[in-house]
Amino acid sequence: MHDNREVTEGRIERFVRDILFPALYIEQIPLAVRVWDDLDEPVPFAHAAAQAYRPVELPYAWGRAWSTSWFRAEGRVPERWLRGDDAATRVELIVDLGFTHDRPGFQVEGLVFRPDGTTVKSVNPRSSHVPVAQTGDGIVDLLIEGAANPNIAGDWTWKPTPLGDKRTAGDELLYDFRRCDVALMDVTVWELLQDVWTLDGLMRELPVESPRRHRILGALERLVDVVDPADVSGTAAQGRDALVPALSAPASASSHAVVAIGHAHIDSAWLWPIRETIRKCARTFSSVLALMDADPEFRFACSSAQQLKWMKDDYPEIFDRIVEKVRSGQFIPVGGMWVEPDMNLPGAEAMVRQFVTGKRFFLEEFGVDTREAWVPDTFGYSGALPQIIRASGTDWFLTQKISWNQTNTMPHHTFLWEGIDGTRVFTHFPPADTYVSEVSGAELARAERTFHDHRDGSVSLLPFGFGDGGGGPTREMMAAVRRTRSLEGSPTVEIDTPARFFERAEAEMAQPPVWSGELYLELHRASYTTQHRTKQGNRRNEHWLREAELWAATAAVRTGADYPYDALERIWQLVLLQQFHDILPGTSIAWVHREVEENNVALAAELDGLIAEALARFDSGDGEAYLANAAPFTRDGVAALGAARRATSAAAPTLDRTVDGHVLDNGLVRVVIDDRGLIVSLVDLTTGRDAIAPGAEGNLLQLHRDLPNKWDAWDVDDHYLRVSTDIASISSIAGAEHPGAVSVTVARMFGASSIAQTLTLRAGDPALHIDNDVDWHEKSKLLKLAFPLDVHADRVAAETQFGHVQRPTHSNTSWDAARFELCAHRWFHVAEPGFGVAIANESSHGYDAQRTTRADGGTTTTARVSLLRGPTFPDPRGDEGRHRIGLSIRVGADVRAAIREGYRLNLGDRRAPGPIAPLVRVDHPAVLVESVKLAEDRGGDVVVRLYESEGARATTRVAFDFDVAEVVATDLIEREIDPPAGFVREGEAVSLRLRPFQLVTLRVRRA
Repeated sequence: MHDNREVTEGRIERFVRDILFPALYIEQIPLAVRVWDDLDEPVPFAHAAAQAYRPVELPYAWGRAWSTSWFRAEGRVPERWLRGDDAATRVELIVDLGFTHDRPGFQVEGLVFRPDGTTVKSVNPRSSHVPVAQTGDGIVDLLIEGAANPNIAGDWTWKPTPLGDKRTAGDELLYDFRRCDVALMDVTVWELLQDVWTLDGLMRELPVESPRRHRILGALERLVDVVDPADVSGTAAQGRDALVPALSAPASASSHAVVAIGHAHIDSAWLWPIRETIRKCARTFSSVLALMDADPEFRFACSSAQQLKWMKDDYPEIFDRIVEKVRSGQFIPVGGMWVEPDMNLPGAEAMVRQFVTGKRFFLEEFGVDTREAWVPDTFGYSGALPQIIRASGTDWFLTQKISWNQTNTMPHHTFLWEGIDGTRVFTHFPPADTYVSEVSGAELARAERTFHDHRDGSVSLLPFGFGDGGGGPTREMMAAVRRTRSLEGSPTVEIDTPARFFERAEAEMAQPPVWSGELYLELHRASYTTQHRTKQGNRRNEHWLREAELWAATAAVRTGADYPYDALERIWQLVLLQQFHDILPGTSIAWVHREVEENNVALAAELDGLIAEALARFDSGDGEAYLANAAPFTRDGVAALGAARRATSAAAPTLDRTVDGHVLDNGLVRVVIDDRGLIVSLVDLTTGRDAIAPGAEGNLLQLHRDLPNKWDAWDVDDHYLRVSTDIASISSIAGAEHPGAVSVTVARMFGASSIAQTLTLRAGDPALHIDNDVDWHEKSKLLKLAFPLDVHADRVAAETQFGHVQRPTHSNTSWDAARFELCAHRWFHVAEPGFGVAIANESSHGYDAQRTTRADGGTTTTARVSLLRGPTFPDPRGDEGRHRIGLSIRVGADVRAAIREGYRLNLGDRRAPGPIAPLVRVDHPAVLVESVKLAEDRGGDVVVRLYESEGARATTRVAFDFDVAEVVATDLIEREIDPPAGFVREGEAVSLRLRPFQLVTLRVRRA
């Protein structure tokens, strides 16, 4: 017997490559090709089909980056090929648009249409065939929409490139249309190739000494012996016979079971713009539908409602076919969200609306109530998600990205994930560690080898199909599924639905292990900071949507005004789309982020108009200005969720110039700023406690070298901590007095950049506000703002959706050490018993906090906010230019004060023309109303969403200031559920008992 590796990589490999593959097509005939080309933007089929096409000879150079060309392929199938239902051969069109590597979705792509405008399927390097009828007159007349998408990834080198935006991409032709043939495929040779691929892949995963490996090797050697290179077609069946013993050996009873489901993870934007994603969906879904028609066993799971909405709007023929396949059970909506979003950065209500908007679409369009949250590829998972998932009426959660952890391996693949409120959701990580499986021997072996829960579980899920850039499953993958149903040495594989997989997994794990708290991804930590403008626009729009819904609902109830359902739904859908996990994290090409920023400007203007229109309904006519307080707590004497005159009587703050700098004092806080613009003292005058550590300076800008190991826009690696420069020199510093406020402005220059910081103390305000006006032009740098605090903090609390999480400031374990960059929403809180400091932000999510011991024996906890980065891929000019970044620091703050500071900073002052009585009031200060709106079904009911915010039990009375017929508790989709604990109706109010961080949605029918 020859050495296994030598034989496998030698004789058999060459025989497959040089003998079998060339024999796949018995005969090939070129078709005539005509072109209508070089379109800057896509056009509908009807417009393209009506154009004049000119003949071209292949190979044909075409394709400026991001352009489109339409090709018409015409000819006739030879009569001798037209054999009706002859199963031995298959007539196909073979198209090569100029594929440069074998990865679909990251280069040129095509969609094939019939002359009547119906789609056939897509073409890509791993699925370049198009079925052609083997009966009839044999005429071939097909149109191919060629998309000249550039290879941004650079064959996985991830180098900076100007190709990420049409404005910088240039006019070079990128592709050569090389082949457009009608071909006669030998089905037996194709089947033989699938046999060999499956067995060869299995063999490579078996131990060298394994008898099974040797038997497979022997079968493959016999195949080579019996297939005649001079007559492959005539001897291929004998080759298949030689492999029957190896392929028919059944799996052992104890083999791991894999449930396979077709899938195509299509990033809603990434290395391509959103407009191209729409076409990627059309291409992928058309191929999926064609595979369903050819193979009734095939099933496909699709997770994004937005992508199906695009099909409904832009490709109704594809959408109608999807509806049919949903009814037949082959096309399976999963996930229940509008897109697969980032799951750290979106605000609380936005994360809720991902489920509300997505599940409503699936219910209304398909009659399907999705049961599984499905987010294979996202950059970490907040501890609030289990409650949100379950509150949406969803039972299970699936993801895969956590397998990318740099330092620690998750101990389970199937388990209960417990959120910050105690809610648990049944969770699965596919142990094959991929959501783009080809059903290869290596992937199946990995699933069995790495599965952590063999003691109690025997089954895992395998999503298969080319993804990220689309493509989806192929007939070759389905062939692999069939061959591995029961194959000795391999896990068993069967096609089934995600729901049945989860039901099976739950049934066999009576007591699943539990993971409590957030699922922190030890990778992609820079996604909290990259592309600041994208994040800033999202944060602003989330809060303006809160205001728009609150004031519009109040106007509808109080004055009978029309509620702007259509406008709000459209705005929410765009905001949710832009929270996709390669948009909001800042990891897409320049084109994507440019469009997002333009969208956000337009959305802000529209939301401002909706708010103004609603508030105008309350014009008292007295000409006075009232504070419209959208916050869920009293502010400046104005009740929560209403409008009234301010009730403030605070003394005016003072500004003193000293020998060493400036002193700002408003009776609550005293701030000493030295001549370098650094905070050397920050005193809470209530306690006399100075928050700045002795001998240290706050408001210290630090510039770090930021050269990630691999993923430029995604990652900040821990070695950034070792190389930094303090920015303490100044260009100018000046104090100023304003009505009700004092400030100090300091200007600095560093590298090619500059910053003007304005530190402001206002009357009656316990927080120091820091406005950072940055002109940023640094590359491969990370800018942080540091506050060394005289606080012995073992942990730092940071806001997440509907609550907060506690994270250690030490590195006791590898899990602690890996959390060197963290995510917060509007605030984080550094505290010891009896004293704390809250740092709030308007648009910054990344932070770190480290504890050190001073020479005097005291402890300093240094809290730092991440402001800006300078990555060069995929956007080589990411974050360049002007930024306004607002922060505040509040001393003597407990968690309640931190929460309120976060709301205050993000809900700026807004004037109303008259007083407004709140629709809803709660009487417990820790219970906050997150949303007031009218019901999604447009029936006019008022929906109120509230939560316990401080992590403690709370009993509250929720009162409604309008005539109430009925109050019911609902899930997030606004369907009635059993009421929560302590739910008691008391006239125009209800009483509730809430557990820590509990989320409750109430639906109120007006009398």
